Amino acid sequence: MYNIANQLTMLRIALVPLLVVIFYLPFDWKYTLASAMFILAALTDWADGYIARRYNLTTPFGAFLDPVADKLMVAVALALLIQSHSSVWFTLPAMIIICREIVISALREWMAELGERATVAVSQIGKIKTALQMTAIAALLAINPQHTSTLQSMGYITLYLAAALTLWSMVVYLQAAWPSFRRR
Repeated sequence: MYNIANQLTMLRIALVPLLVVIFYLPFDWKYTLASAMFILAALTDWADGYIARRYNLTTPFGAFLDPVADKLMVAVALALLIQSHSSVWFTLPAMIIICREIVISALREWMAELGERATVAVSQIGKIKTALQMTAIAALLAINPQHTSTLQSMGYITLYLAAALTLWSMVVYLQAAWPSFRRR
């Protein structure tokens, strides 16, 4: 249970409150530090999965905790950014991403109860969505939202791309689960 892959996942969870504290520091360098903290968390997401698969360290605990850690980090970071960007144009894609994560988590739990979890396993679209999402959040955390910049524009564009893939992947997962819905 306490192998290196699971410890990296637990580290990611521990970084969540630290991200919040850093985000509210009264210094301009908080943006760079918050972004670096988020990037570190994103790297632990990649590393724990790689290590678990490469060294056969997958555990039921890790399979449960890894997506929880991801969703906590993303949801908290997006909530911080919603507050600081204070715009419907930012809130809309962030809301889509957060709501989709809740829907798909519930769907996966339900499918697991039916013994059909593999039906809604992570897809390539989901992996691309996650990469875009992590990139957008890291970019948007890195800058003061009061200052317009190319990085901010790129962050918004990437966030919208992630939101579009979020919707697409949700449709794919729901279509895959639809036969189970109909049988029940």
